[in-house]
Amino acid sequence: MRTIAMAIVLLLLYAPDLMAQSRTITGTVKSDGEVLPGVSVMEKGTTNGTVTDSDGKFTISVSANATLVFSFVGMTPQEVIVGNQTSIDVNMITDISQLEEVVVIGYGTVKKSDLTGSVVSVGGDDLKKMPVATVTETLTGRMAGVHVSSSEGSPDAEIRIRVRGGTSLSQDNNPLYIVDGFPIESINDISPSDIESITILKDASSTAIYGSRGANGVVIITTKGGTSDGKVAVSYNAFAGFKRIAKTLDVLAPDDYVKWQYEYAMLRDNLDSYERYFGTYEDIGLYNGLKGNDWQRQVYGRTGTVFSNDLSVRGGDSKFNYSLNYARFQEKAIMIGSDFKRDNITVKLNNKPNNKIDIGFSLRYSATEVNGGGANEQNERSSTDSRLKHSVSYAPLHIPGLVVDSDDTNEQLAGDLTNPIRATWDNNRYQERNNFNIGGSFGWKIIDNLRLKVEGGIDTYNTLDYRFYGLTTYYSKNQGENAPAVVMADGKSTRLRNTNTLGYDFKDIIQNSDHRLNVLLGHEVLVNRFNRLTSTIHGFDEFYDSDAAFRLTAQGSPVSVDNFYAPDDKLLSFFARVNYDFKGRYLLDAVYRADGSSKFLGNNIWGYFPSISAGWKVSEEGFMQDAGGWLNSLKLRASIGAVGNNNIPTGQTFQFFESGTGASLTWVNGVNTFWAASRTMANPDLKWETTVTTNIGLDFGLLQNRITGTLELYKNLTKDLLVRFPTTGTGYIDQFRNMGETENKGVELSLTYAAIDREKYGLNFTFNTAVNRNVILSLGSLDEIIAGTNSNWASTQIGSDYQVRVGNSIGAMYGYVNDGRYEVSDFDGYNAGTDRWILKEGVADASGVSGTVGTARPGMMKLKDISGPDGVPDGIVDAYDQKVIGNFQPKHTGGFVINGYAYGFDLTAAFNYSYGNDVYNANKIEYTTANQNNQYRNLVDIMADGNRWTNINAAGELVTDMSELTALNANTTMWSPYMNRYVFSDWAVEDGSFLRLNTLTLGYTFPSDLTSKARIKNFRVYATGYNVFLWTNSNYTGFDPEVSTRRNTPYTPGVDYSAYPRSRQIVFGLNFNF
Repeated sequence: MRTIAMAIVLLLLYAPDLMAQSRTITGTVKSDGEVLPGVSVMEKGTTNGTVTDSDGKFTISVSANATLVFSFVGMTPQEVIVGNQTSIDVNMITDISQLEEVVVIGYGTVKKSDLTGSVVSVGGDDLKKMPVATVTETLTGRMAGVHVSSSEGSPDAEIRIRVRGGTSLSQDNNPLYIVDGFPIESINDISPSDIESITILKDASSTAIYGSRGANGVVIITTKGGTSDGKVAVSYNAFAGFKRIAKTLDVLAPDDYVKWQYEYAMLRDNLDSYERYFGTYEDIGLYNGLKGNDWQRQVYGRTGTVFSNDLSVRGGDSKFNYSLNYARFQEKAIMIGSDFKRDNITVKLNNKPNNKIDIGFSLRYSATEVNGGGANEQNERSSTDSRLKHSVSYAPLHIPGLVVDSDDTNEQLAGDLTNPIRATWDNNRYQERNNFNIGGSFGWKIIDNLRLKVEGGIDTYNTLDYRFYGLTTYYSKNQGENAPAVVMADGKSTRLRNTNTLGYDFKDIIQNSDHRLNVLLGHEVLVNRFNRLTSTIHGFDEFYDSDAAFRLTAQGSPVSVDNFYAPDDKLLSFFARVNYDFKGRYLLDAVYRADGSSKFLGNNIWGYFPSISAGWKVSEEGFMQDAGGWLNSLKLRASIGAVGNNNIPTGQTFQFFESGTGASLTWVNGVNTFWAASRTMANPDLKWETTVTTNIGLDFGLLQNRITGTLELYKNLTKDLLVRFPTTGTGYIDQFRNMGETENKGVELSLTYAAIDREKYGLNFTFNTAVNRNVILSLGSLDEIIAGTNSNWASTQIGSDYQVRVGNSIGAMYGYVNDGRYEVSDFDGYNAGTDRWILKEGVADASGVSGTVGTARPGMMKLKDISGPDGVPDGIVDAYDQKVIGNFQPKHTGGFVINGYAYGFDLTAAFNYSYGNDVYNANKIEYTTANQNNQYRNLVDIMADGNRWTNINAAGELVTDMSELTALNANTTMWSPYMNRYVFSDWAVEDGSFLRLNTLTLGYTFPSDLTSKARIKNFRVYATGYNVFLWTNSNYTGFDPEVSTRRNTPYTPGVDYSAYPRSRQIVFGLNFNF
């Protein structure tokens, strides 16, 4: 009893202390401002614990002096001493060292640390913070070896992606685009807001599994899917903004324009052509101070607007998840009559009824409308229709007689120029693109580690392309019977796909954990069908515009209806991939693919494409442990493999013929006849173009991975090039042949530096650069291809201006070497009887290039005599003096991005650059030349009075006295614009190097404590500027050096002719997440 009594006394005495040792703690766990469910909350040293609920809240009873341990996958564990606290809120921080980034590759995924091929990717926050109109804009300047460029500044401008320079000589060098496993033609009609990640495969070990379609790289896009946390996530993103033309060209003021017209008339000895429109020479003063029409501003100077809205709903659980997305983008462009609209709908559903089966479904639809033509289009009937030319060169003031009224012009006198506004409406275009893609997948876990996946789908791509040619267009005057006409094309492409893969993981068979082996076997069938219906209608009434002609086609006269059905493009494929690693440090991948293509015949149908790659995680070796303080990761990679290319039109191996009778076939007697449906001669011996790629890579992480990077060296050798070979004299234009070899080799470097990484603020930098060298090793039996390499902007006045030659690269510009101008000192005198200047002995005569031999005069453009028929200078400048004077290929390209954040604010500045590439500025030639066909055109201000050579003195007299002419031009620097024809010399080849501040974004994310009251998880506002600033290496005289128009063939890149001017844009936007 005494013992029991003592115990009761002690219990009563110490009860207050014991009660103090046990207390209840509540709190909330968050990460980046969002609640975090499922976090483990444990009392350290005990088994007492709990987890946070769906709102991130927890309740736990702990003893005195307790320490709570908070842990969650991918987060840094945190320990909190309870002390006297009863409420504890914790913010979990991501543990980068625990995250294993997964990269999408061909027919599967792989941890980034286990990659052995050359792969780059962008996703997550990088995509969320870029309010762009097209997917390709998200890639500009962000990936080493991936060069993204646009041909001009129109809303629907062609955007090119080149991976390591491209491999083909004369064919399309676009990469293969894969969206959610389905190959598509273009990604420009996909909404950027739909995209979860973008991965680009660059070397053969990565692309070989795609076989014939991976020669130019592979772009894999994964769209957003559902969630599995049992919640519904709703996001709304919107931005609106405006844009203005970034740059215009300065032209002659009205008084200077009139003065030049006087000099031109005097040089032509036709003063009446001046006086009947402008008055006498003494009247020039009347034009002083007049303000001319700024036609560039009137055509391209309106304030454009952009609007974008997208709504996304995502949700689901471990059994079923879904994603729904709708997006609309609208743009009113800077050119009158030009606008763009795109609607996108995406649906993704995934169902997993049990642990063996999963079923997926996706639907993607896009509808795009484009109104108005660009400034210059690839399929223009003539360069006279190029709209920019009219707005630059048209007379700056109303000239009675030349200008009949505000809309009409005497074009014969005005040098094929039309009132720029009238020219824009007369050469109009309307386009529609409707893309519908539906796909499904079935996955079956047959047994442990053996998985079958069956995928199938259909993709339809319907296009309308309506062209209107009004009275002022070349087409109307030369083919349209001097009346408005329309050409209406309706195309349809249908692509069917079935892919079946069987994968097995050998981990249960190989009992040794040091070894890991995975095998994937696959079979794929692709069928592509295409047809196009083209209707040509002439003879509309003169007052018809494009809207009336497109709606009232019955009011015209049908000329032709062409219904073209291309042979089916079929591809049957078998492939296999083996992945092996030893101890997680030594990696080996092997791929083999066989493709059978309907584009080839007989033994050439099948192409075989193997590859092998290996990796070594050096940093995980024992001997590298001492470097662990500064070197966190180091991996060496090497690969070699082959990929193919069959990217030619179908039906090139056998000849098609069409039958017909009547007047259209009178060249064969007008009776039942058969004629070739194509102007390309068939070749039954065509076979696969093959590229062998060798790649060596180094991946590294330094200073706790604050600095990470990749260095790569590669070499691509392409053989059996599919080349269009000219077949002069056969009745055909050309023929596809396998001939020649090209080589691309280069170096790529990517770096990321996390300078500051704190919870509330941070700063990081990314940088990439790439060097690619392209060389033509062989052209089969040819040394060079000059025929057919004309950019054709000047019709026949300039012949071959590009050269394709062994030892050169694609894009070699071919012309004359400029030697300034002829000075008076180059002549012995002037012969008034013959009206000819007499060249001194030893001075080369270049007059045959720009006009007629023997007509050289002071002030004329001078060209260098560098060769002759015998290979030595002969005193005459002619075709023997042409040489390679420029190159489109840049020496290196790249970009860098600066990202910063602080207390809710975020700032992103993205730059891209190109260095060492040349631009063929054809505008510069046309806008500084007044030849016999364009007397009344205006000139750009480089030819302003006081800068151009002049032959007229203050009294308006034509000067031939040598001393007086020398004195008149003592301070002028340019030659005279007066020439008989255009001349392409290195003066028109400009350094196209540039650095562009492509986007600049400033955003602010409101605190979650504030937004949560309105049930908003995240609310961000931002402002973004596009094309903010452009630095050029030599003050490029055109609109923008990032340009490539008049691409009649792939041989002629880098021409700047009548390109739609780029705009400068600013948008304001917001992001909601509920």
